[in-house]
Amino acid sequence: MLFEWKLKLLEIGTAPLGMHLIQQLTKRKIVMKYQRYRCQSKNRRRAAAAVEFAIVAPVFFLLLFAMVEYGRMVMVQQLLTNASREGARQAVLDGATTEKVKDVVEQYLANARITAQRNDITVTPTPSATAFGDPISITVSVPFTEVSWLPSPLFLGATELQASSVMRRETAQ
Repeated sequence: MLFEWKLKLLEIGTAPLGMHLIQQLTKRKIVMKYQRYRCQSKNRRRAAAAVEFAIVAPVFFLLLFAMVEYGRMVMVQQLLTNASREGARQAVLDGATTEKVKDVVEQYLANARITAQRNDITVTPTPSATAFGDPISITVSVPFTEVSWLPSPLFLGATELQASSVMRRETAQ
């Protein structure tokens, strides 16, 4: 309040010359202190934000990559289960062969953009050698490193995803 009154006197010009000079210097000091404080405050806030980001960012990205990796694992596991089920459905029919069953499983996985080697698909026992009511098992396995969306899987690198389905032979030849 007092400062504003002194500034008004300066504007009017009624203050003596010495008083005018003192008021001008006082005004400059106050303005400079305020500007310095404002700059320091901004710099401090920026530095605090940078430190907070440096602490939180690695944890955030670690959780993000973990969610992506485990989500992909669950998705591929479900696709393998469905592919083995489709293979088992093919295997219990008349005229089914091991090659036909493997073709069905490979085609199902290829539609889902998953490449499985033929030796990763196991048909036990041979469909043509089973009698009515005998169980036929189809097992599909894929290493997680081949289906991961990350360049180098962090958590599940050595995991082998495997699914199996068993159905009974419907008819016999």
